Amino acid sequence: MSEYLIKAEELKVGYSKQVVAENISFTVEKGDIVCVVGENGSGKSTLLKTLLGITKPLGGKISFEGDASSKRFGYLPQLDESQSDFPSTVYEIVASGCISRGKFKLFYNKEDKEIINKYMRLVGIENLAKSRFSSLSGGQRQRTLIARALCTSSSLLFLDEPLNGLDPKFRNDFFELVKTLHENGVTIVMISHDLKQSLSLANKILYIGEECYFGSKEDFLNSKFDNILEGGEHGNI
Repeated sequence: MSEYLIKAEELKVGYSKQVVAENISFTVEKGDIVCVVGENGSGKSTLLKTLLGITKPLGGKISFEGDASSKRFGYLPQLDESQSDFPSTVYEIVASGCISRGKFKLFYNKEDKEIINKYMRLVGIENLAKSRFSSLSGGQRQRTLIARALCTSSSLLFLDEPLNGLDPKFRNDFFELVKTLHENGVTIVMISHDLKQSLSLANKILYIGEECYFGSKEDFLNSKFDNILEGGEHGNI
């Protein structure tokens, strides 16, 4: 029997009293790759922020079980170029993900260092440990921030449009990285406009729009929602 981590029932999300999306029901089970799709402004990022506790739900119910019960999640927000001039090194940024595991610390213990080095190796940036974040390419920055997110939680990772602003070559590298993370036991919830490649990875699809859909990738491809998305034939959205 599958172990669910997050269950949303008739969820309504938005800001203050302004509803952005509603009637959202879905389940994230351990080992899933859930791809969240929908047109621009449909509420995808707002949903992620609600699950993360950044914003409060306006209605409905969210339940967290198993590895998600601590509500400590790895989170990769949309890449913000205004934050690319951090003076910190790659190692310092990745290490900061360990802070949420406990109180702020000036020094990292042996366990922390093992975790930091493990995830830097996993995403392929161990050779960049002493490099300044500001000197990295977009793809290297994303890998750094993913390693940081994994230091926060290696069981459940939220990715908010992780391909924005990245060149086509890194897009392919990124999807290979997502496969590697999944093979290493990470459950992933990802917003992506690249529906074609997302469908090659995901086992479940959550579509947010005037009507909402949640189900298997196979059922999604045979539903009316697949044809609603701009680009048709599983293109970009």
